[in-house]
Amino acid sequence: MLTPSSNSVVEPWCYKIIGSIDNLSVHFGRVEVLWIDDKEASISQFYDENMIKGFDLLSHVKPMVIGWNGTSASWLGLERDRVLIDVIKKRTGCRVVTSTLSIVKALSLLNINKIGFVTPYVDSIQKKIINNFELEQLECVSERHFNMTDNFSFGEISESKIYNAVEDVISEGAEAVIILCTNLAGAGIVNTLEKRTGVPILDSVVLTIWGAFRSIGLNTNPLVKWCPAVSKLRKK
Repeated sequence: MLTPSSNSVVEPWCYKIIGSIDNLSVHFGRVEVLWIDDKEASISQFYDENMIKGFDLLSHVKPMVIGWNGTSASWLGLERDRVLIDVIKKRTGCRVVTSTLSIVKALSLLNINKIGFVTPYVDSIQKKIINNFELEQLECVSERHFNMTDNFSFGEISESKIYNAVEDVISEGAEAVIILCTNLAGAGIVNTLEKRTGVPILDSVVLTIWGAFRSIGLNTNPLVKWCPAVSKLRKK
């Protein structure tokens, strides 16, 4: 997994989710990301050349799959991740998945297109996300965003605050809710919320793992605690 440098959520949650599954290990690299807004200096943090070295280094442990555990394509355009996957596959020979494209795939398999978002981002970034998902035929019917830019601070948002935001989004008609940001600690609330509401909750970190499992043919049933509805989806 490659993840933003100021992210404090990805590693502990990946270890927690994967740690109970035999014969699996997860390894990490980082690319410098400190803040998120729509200015050029922020966007430049995600230029491919700044990320490729991290993917190259991760390939040295000969992983079965490499994941971009970041959601930058959700506002920069999903084509960015599609191009990135092709580039890294050619350079490393590894399978490659991304958080954003894994989310889109899961929504397709769930046959859901009326979605809601919970994110930490500012207005301008949230609007770009909504527009980009609309290009994938996914309609945002409800959203909450915490209007923050400092990436490290995203990881300090409490589970209760995320939980309440997801509840609000569900109450306004979302058929699935995306907790969009791999430094937003939503994985721990998904099971409770899904059981109570019956609405699929897609956490960005969990969906990166789910995408990685699918790419190498691993059974996703062991992820049921972290993504009940999504874990039951069969490969298509």
